[in-house]
Amino acid sequence: MGYNRVKEVSGMEKAALRALLRERKRALTEAQIQRASERLAQALFAHPMYRCAKALYAYLSYNQEVRTEAILRRALTDGKRVAVPKVFGDEIRFLRFDENTRIALGYKGIPEPIDGEPAQDRDALVLMPGLAFDRAGHRMGYGGGFYDRFLAKEPHPTIALCYDFQLLSDLPVQAHDIPVDAVLSAPIAEETV
Repeated sequence: MGYNRVKEVSGMEKAALRALLRERKRALTEAQIQRASERLAQALFAHPMYRCAKALYAYLSYNQEVRTEAILRRALTDGKRVAVPKVFGDEIRFLRFDENTRIALGYKGIPEPIDGEPAQDRDALVLMPGLAFDRAGHRMGYGGGFYDRFLAKEPHPTIALCYDFQLLSDLPVQAHDIPVDAVLSAPIAEETV
């Protein structure tokens, strides 16, 4: 489902929109996720925000999210300082990540580092997860508000990677919602039999 075919979801209430997008993500096959993730990783590596960044704060992918493993490895190879989020109460903090970082399931079963040195890169590029985005950079997260609270305290440049069906014409926004600076999207390839 591309950008031009999402008008039927514009104007939906957040709860209904979240449910619809979760259902569409659950319908993806691992092969579709991998192909789209590879395209998105290449688009990210070519993007000026990535090329200029000395540090990358990236999430560890969960369920049907765009896969970040190759992005994390490439960022380390490119000499960038890398960090990933860990939930502490009602906030996230980014901890240093490298090939030796120990990962376990944390908040709501989401992978996160077991321990690690806190990252303090004021200019780090933050890779934003989310259920939906629009062309203006508005973002609908998963409902916890962790990234909005983090960015309200520590502004950073931000970029989001998503599947085409997650890129909508507009989203319902609230005053505390912080838009992302750039959104990259990739189509989902149809499965062939």
